[in-house]
Amino acid sequence: MIVAASTDECWEESGSLCRWVYDQTDQNETLANLSQWFIDWPLRILVVVVLAWILTRLARRWVARLVARIVAPAEPVRERLERIGIDLPDSIGEPVRDPRRQSRAASISVVLTSTVIVTIWTIALITILGIVGIQLGPLLAGAGIAGVALGFGAQSLVKDCIAGLFMLIEDQYGLGDVVDLGEAIGVVEEVSLRTTVLRSLDGTVWHVPNGVVQRVGNLSQLWSVALIDVDVAYDTDLETARELLHGAAAEVCEREEFAEQVLEAPTVLGVERLGADGITLRLTVKVEPGAQWNLQRAMREHVKHVFDRAAIEIPFPQRTVWMKVPPNADATDPS
Repeated sequence: MIVAASTDECWEESGSLCRWVYDQTDQNETLANLSQWFIDWPLRILVVVVLAWILTRLARRWVARLVARIVAPAEPVRERLERIGIDLPDSIGEPVRDPRRQSRAASISVVLTSTVIVTIWTIALITILGIVGIQLGPLLAGAGIAGVALGFGAQSLVKDCIAGLFMLIEDQYGLGDVVDLGEAIGVVEEVSLRTTVLRSLDGTVWHVPNGVVQRVGNLSQLWSVALIDVDVAYDTDLETARELLHGAAAEVCEREEFAEQVLEAPTVLGVERLGADGITLRLTVKVEPGAQWNLQRAMREHVKHVFDRAAIEIPFPQRTVWMKVPPNADATDPS
């Protein structure tokens, strides 16, 4: 597509610098054109560039403040409540500012700021092209057709980016979280607008496009629960088994390596299931995010020792196997 320049002479525009030079120089077309090329256009382009630069600087600050105010407000909670007439007692202190929110606010701010800056400079470029006399109609029409074609060809990419933006805004997961994304389960190592990178327990690195994530199971956000199920035989005294189970779990939680990670004392929920081989007792412990797996392993090991000392049987599946001997076979034949 060829874009033609405007055929109108610059001195035909009333109020322009070119027209003023044309009138002051006794209709000298050469000087009028030179004034347009070297004075009028450069000055107008400079004004556009300066305005675009100022708008980008303002956009950076405005977007950063807006996102920080929404995602990670700097104003203390007490002051915001007092401003609307709610007084908190002095015994309630200010909550600790979450560094995760600060990181999420920074990520969202970078994405939105980049979008705003690209928009500002695109408008500035179109304005500059109009200043130098390039016809914008065919250019915009061609850009529209190219945009439609690009939209059809890159719709999955746009879907991934939009999904990634909402994941960041909603704080579905962050770096270091253990998440279940359906086919992939692991620790989040990288989060971008397009993909999420997970490392599973066996070391496999999964690159998951954000647009295909239908559900997110975050196993390590805010707090977690260590959960163990222990089977006992049907003839076991359940009250004694519950007390021993609770005591064994409490002993493990008081160990030095687990004491700071436990948020609440162990709770024996009771009988979870009446199975074919035994009765299942369930116990839960509220812990810090990601601490549940090591605690569960340690509690299972200690519960096994405690139950063995108390002669409480942990049942296992037992089956009776019947072997049919053919009628003509010798019963004493070992084969």
